[in-house]
Amino acid sequence: MRKLEVVGVRIELPSNQPLVLLKEAEGPRHLPIWIGAPEASAIAMSQQGIQPPRPMTHDLLASVIKALGRPLLEARLVSVRETVFYAQLAFEGGIEVDARASDAVALALRVGCPLLCADEVLDDAGVLVSEDGGSSEGEEAELREFREFLAEVEPEDFDK
Repeated sequence: MRKLEVVGVRIELPSNQPLVLLKEAEGPRHLPIWIGAPEASAIAMSQQGIQPPRPMTHDLLASVIKALGRPLLEARLVSVRETVFYAQLAFEGGIEVDARASDAVALALRVGCPLLCADEVLDDAGVLVSEDGGSSEGEEAELREFREFLAEVEPEDFDK
């Protein structure tokens, strides 16, 4: 398992489909996961430290976890099948609960636990981003366009 960092939430154009972009903590691979608008909003709000006046679903779940006294130790992306990502929440005492990848990311951000990813998932769905500038001209243009896109999208873009 490899530790991941949440780069951010973005909108893919022209489909206007939200995605969460993850990155290997100690590696060059990125992992884009297409998600729903509510999940994208929940992740973006957590990343920006926005506290809603009333708890959203992921805030409520984080509060329930804390109240029950069984800490969430890890959120894990365990497999990908036909572009669908599968996750598990690993609790103290060896308890594991299946989860959607977007929910696992949102919850990991809220409780501050590590977000881990199986090597096979990164091998199958990871995107290698060269840090040494050794990519081709076409790859560089595509990467530049993707980075520009990521820089321009705001959480408000997820409102319908």
